Amino acid sequence: MLNIFNYLMGNTSISFTAFLVPIAASLLMGLILSLIHMYKNRTTGSFLMTLVILPAIVCTVIMAVNGNIGAGVAVAGAFTLVRFRSAPGSAREICALFTAMTSGLLAGMGYIIYAFLFVAVIGAAIMICQISGITGRKDDGLHKSLRITIPEDLDYTGVFDELFDSYTTEHSLLSSKTTGMGSMYKLTYEITLKSREKEKEFIDKLRCRNGNLEISMSVLEGREATEL
Repeated sequence: MLNIFNYLMGNTSISFTAFLVPIAASLLMGLILSLIHMYKNRTTGSFLMTLVILPAIVCTVIMAVNGNIGAGVAVAGAFTLVRFRSAPGSAREICALFTAMTSGLLAGMGYIIYAFLFVAVIGAAIMICQISGITGRKDDGLHKSLRITIPEDLDYTGVFDELFDSYTTEHSLLSSKTTGMGSMYKLTYEITLKSREKEKEFIDKLRCRNGNLEISMSVLEGREATEL
């Protein structure tokens, strides 16, 4: 039985305390970074959670490959292959991939108990982030990207301000560009709606201002964005 336990522990002299303390410190540093990033800055919950979790993941990788150049090169090569081929992944999905890769790395190097311990610690951290509300705000569904196409002869400076004041709490023009051989403009706004129930009414009012040209609105949350 003792031999089985020693095998599961792997060929390492690292104690449970020496393994957990750096991870806990990394999580604390990630939390501090996320709080700093939140200060007077709009961001997504999934990105904040990634800032909290990612330092602990990297810390575990470094502990696993410490002193092993071959393993370090292999891990670096594997991490560079992480990407989404068909659609861009959200920060939360990328974090989950790195977590899975790290746990597999630990198990592959023989640290099976530490792999399960790592998954438990990261899983608990993710659950705490979700329960505490750091992964999303109540108004996430109201924070949207608005794209409006207007004819070239329409001066878009202030033309929609009255509607924005009536239907949004915040709005800002992010970009404007010409399209259709210069016959139209495409405007991109970042807005926060006052109410979901009046979203269609808001779009209908915009259509009256832009000559019934194309208007699209999407939720600002990575792959979860849905076109209207």
